[in-house]
Amino acid sequence: MKYEIVVYPDDRLKLISSPVEKIDNDLIDMINEMFRVMYESDGCGLAGVQIGVLQRLFVMEIKGKKYVMINPEILERSKDYSIAEEGCLSLPGIGAEVKRSKKVTVKYTDIDGKEKILKATGLLAICIQHEYDHLDGKVFIDHLPASEKINVLRDYRKQHNL
Repeated sequence: MKYEIVVYPDDRLKLISSPVEKIDNDLIDMINEMFRVMYESDGCGLAGVQIGVLQRLFVMEIKGKKYVMINPEILERSKDYSIAEEGCLSLPGIGAEVKRSKKVTVKYTDIDGKEKILKATGLLAICIQHEYDHLDGKVFIDHLPASEKINVLRDYRKQHNL
């Protein structure tokens, strides 16, 4: 099946994704397709909902390392924060500075069905939090102060004639 990126303001981006029930060939094919779509769009992460699949999984490639996180759960977020410019394949053409925890600990199942725990910092931590938000029906602009979100959305609507 060929997937395309779901773009804002599509209502699916506001929905909470359901847990993945089983890892089978169909899921593995979809994950491979998610990487293809992500690479074609010059992204570093992609959640299932971003291709219209409301399942709790996302893929990432950070510094040459691929990650597949199925049914992830953020166990811990540091109290110290960083602010970094973020963009999103579902909100093409815009970016904004977002405040995120500097460190996260995430538990997930990998593509081989093995449960793992990962402590992440830097870009990896940012990307995990960004993609994890998608699973809960949030996009990065939801973290912005209201006035800034209004300005970013105004720019987005102008760019995309919405």
